[in-house]
Amino acid sequence: MRSTTFEFQGAQGQRLSGRLDLPEPPVRAHALFAHCFSCSKQSLAAVRIARALTAQGIGVLRFDFTGLGESEGDFADSTFGGSVEDVRAAARAMHAAGIAPGLLIGHSLGGAAALAAADGLPGLKAVAVIAAPFDVQHVTRLFGAQLQTLLDQGEAEVQLGGRPFRMRRAFIDELREHDQGRRIAALRQALLVLHAPGDTTVEIANAGSIFQAAHHPKSFVSLDDADHLLIRAADAAYAAQVIAAWSARYLGPAAPRSAGEPGEVVVQDTGEGDFQVEVAAGGATFLADEPVDAGGLGSGPTPYDLLCAGLGACTVMTLRMYARRKGWPLRRVRVRVGHARHAGESPPDVFMRHVEVQGELADDQRQRLLEIAGQCPVHRSLERGAQVRTQAVLASQALQGVEEAGQHALDMEADS
Repeated sequence: MRSTTFEFQGAQGQRLSGRLDLPEPPVRAHALFAHCFSCSKQSLAAVRIARALTAQGIGVLRFDFTGLGESEGDFADSTFGGSVEDVRAAARAMHAAGIAPGLLIGHSLGGAAALAAADGLPGLKAVAVIAAPFDVQHVTRLFGAQLQTLLDQGEAEVQLGGRPFRMRRAFIDELREHDQGRRIAALRQALLVLHAPGDTTVEIANAGSIFQAAHHPKSFVSLDDADHLLIRAADAAYAAQVIAAWSARYLGPAAPRSAGEPGEVVVQDTGEGDFQVEVAAGGATFLADEPVDAGGLGSGPTPYDLLCAGLGACTVMTLRMYARRKGWPLRRVRVRVGHARHAGESPPDVFMRHVEVQGELADDQRQRLLEIAGQCPVHRSLERGAQVRTQAVLASQALQGVEEAGQHALDMEADS
C-alpha cells in the first residue's frame, strides 16, 4: 500500500486534509471513507479498513472533517450539514483528480453523512455504512448531562470520546433540519448496512430502520460482538473484507495483469505484530507472517513458505505446459514442497518436493514429467544460486532492470 497526502478545499473554503491509500496496480476502484463523529482519518477503524480494502485492490481516501485532525476550521462551528458538504467536497476533489469514488463508506455519524451526501455524486455505485444512526439527532446522546448546559448557555465544552471539544447550540438546532428517512428512501445506489447487535453507542435498531427505509439492492451484515469503534483489528478487517466482496458486484473486477507489466513484488510492514507484512504481487495482495509460537500473529505464510510456493507453482505450470505441448492426457498436478537445512551438507538448504501427476499416462510419460520438474525455471534458479543487489532509497521508486511479468512463461517454454 502506498499512502500520500491528499488535500482539497472544503465547502466553506477551508483546507481539508486527507490520506490517499493506494494498492499496487492494477487498481480496481476507489472509495471515500467518512470517519466517526469527533474522530479523524487516523482512527483505528479508518486506517485498518483502508488497509484491508487496498489489499483487495481498492484505493481509499480518508480525510479529516472540518476542525478535526489536520483540517482547517473550528470544530465548534461545525454542523452535520457541514459534514455532508465535506463528504461531497472530497468526492468532487477525487473526481477532479481522475479517481472518482465508486464506493462511499461511512462509520457512525460519518455513515449518516455518507447516506446524506450520496445523492448526486457522479460515478458513485455503492454505499456502505458501519454502526450508523438512522436519526442524526441520536448524536446528542453522546453529550450526556452536558447537553442541557449546551442548550442553556449556547456554547459549552463537552467530552467526546474522552477528549474535550467546544460545541455551540447551533450544532444541536441544525440536526432537526435533516430527514434521513427521506434521503435513504431516495438512495439510488446499492446499500450495505453493517452493525453489531451489542453496540451500546448506536443501538442495532438504527440498522433496522436504515434497512427498512432503503430500496433494493440492499444488504445487512452483522458484526457480531464488535464494539462501536471497531477497536479490534480483526473486526475492522472483517468489515473491510465484507465491504470489498459485496462491492465487487457493483464496482467490477480489476483489469487482468498483462505480460508486459513489471514483475516487481512490494513488501512492507503493516504495523500489526512484530513480523506481519503485506505482500503485493501479481495483482494480488496478501499477508506474510511468522507462527504465533515464534512471536508472530500466524496470519500468513512465512518467507520460506513463499519460497516453497514459488518452486511448487513453477513446477505445476511447467509440467502442464509440457504435457499440453506433447498432447499427453495429464489431468491434474499436485506438488508438495518443504524446506530444511542440513548442517554439514553443501549447500545446506534443501527443498524437498513431491510430485503427483494424475491422468491416463504411460510409465515413460510419468518418468519424463518427473525429469521436466527438474527443469522448471525456479528450480534452475535455486540450483544456480543468485545475486542479491541491495540499494537504500529515500522514497518509493521503481526497480530498474526488472523482468516483465510474462518472462516466466517464456522461460518455461525455453527450459522444457
